[in-house]
Amino acid sequence: MIIYLEALGCSRNLVDSEIMLGRLKQSGHTITDDPAQARVIIVNTCGFISTAADEAVDVILEMAKFKETGACEKLIATGCLVQRYKDDKDLAAALPEVDVFLGTAACDLIADAVQGKKVKPLTLFPDPAKRAFQDLNIERKLLSDYFAYIKVSEGCRRKCTYCIIPKLRGIQRSRPIKDIVKEGTALVSKGVKEIILTAENTTDYGHDSGSGKGFETVLSSLGEKIGQIDHNAWIRFLYTHPCSLTSDIIRQTAQMENICSYYDVPIQHASSNILKLMGRPYTRKDLYTLFDNIRKMDPRARLRTTIITGFPTETDKDFDTLLAFIEDIGFDHLGVFTYSDSHDLKSHLLKDHVPKEVAQERHDLLMAAQARISAQINESYVGEVFTVLVEESPEPGLYLGRTMFQAPEVDGVTFIYADRLEIGSFVRVKITGAHEYDISGELA
Repeated sequence: MIIYLEALGCSRNLVDSEIMLGRLKQSGHTITDDPAQARVIIVNTCGFISTAADEAVDVILEMAKFKETGACEKLIATGCLVQRYKDDKDLAAALPEVDVFLGTAACDLIADAVQGKKVKPLTLFPDPAKRAFQDLNIERKLLSDYFAYIKVSEGCRRKCTYCIIPKLRGIQRSRPIKDIVKEGTALVSKGVKEIILTAENTTDYGHDSGSGKGFETVLSSLGEKIGQIDHNAWIRFLYTHPCSLTSDIIRQTAQMENICSYYDVPIQHASSNILKLMGRPYTRKDLYTLFDNIRKMDPRARLRTTIITGFPTETDKDFDTLLAFIEDIGFDHLGVFTYSDSHDLKSHLLKDHVPKEVAQERHDLLMAAQARISAQINESYVGEVFTVLVEESPEPGLYLGRTMFQAPEVDGVTFIYADRLEIGSFVRVKITGAHEYDISGELA
């Protein structure tokens, strides 16, 4: 059977999509890039914030049109949006175009859902807290060519008041290190040039197991094994938590050449009052100390964070504190979201909700400040030489790639002007131009 899958949302969702595609391929199905040719269409949804949920619904409705204009006989919706509203009796009524609804823990059931009889609507919602770890005997079908995400854990142990993830994904369960290393080395052996470790909070790894082996052990074990296969291959980690990004992790990162000194630390805010209401167990002072320690311990360090504006009760003073903090730290990369409210969030019960237009204005002010900071940082790179992973060539003589301090999909890129380069190779590039979020250069 010919199958098309549309993957939405975060890197964890992308891994789930690749797991499902791997299972379908092993079951004898054919995967297509053209939804018009597919007899079964799968949409793996995101439902973390309202804009993501709206996008997911729009994509589902767009894919449903192929029942009339294409070959589609069955439409399957999976992932976080479906899991979030699984108890809503209006879900099936609101999306009558969908034939099967699968929860976040139903990846292993995708082949059964595809092959099963068309009983409408079919709903499968295994308990996310009991979801088994990825079966390494079934190869994932990667949706990217030269980088691959690896989940080091499932679920989340935190209780942030604005977040629904523990309900959607269950309590945190850390994967065995041997499985992470086995998967990473297999991927690099097959040509992957960058392994990106991901989870709800990567540095929380091991806190649930009681083994005493934390995230620094994952880094050292994986870094050593991958280095034996391809000493050029990179390891990057995302979504750290300020409370579990320890000195041991920073030290391990600084010591190993193949681990990117790229610290993605979503702080969400910098006002101690707002952080407390968010359920984030640290203060502004703690954050200053953390980022100071990172830069002292790891001279190669590059910093990324994400922020929420317009959280309930956020005052002008709270925002001014946040803006001052951003300018003080000078993050290399920064993403900003406006607060997304919903009745199933603890933060919904807080008083003094911020008007959407005020939240958006604060968002824009933060992004304007970050644009200035980013441009200044990129200007400082002119004349320097960096190793760049070449990823594509949009036109003759121009290539796009990334340095160690540019993560895929969320950061800027490096433009390389050269006659001929091999896609998927590492090259040395001398930076000759700086832009607001990107840099450009030529072969060194």
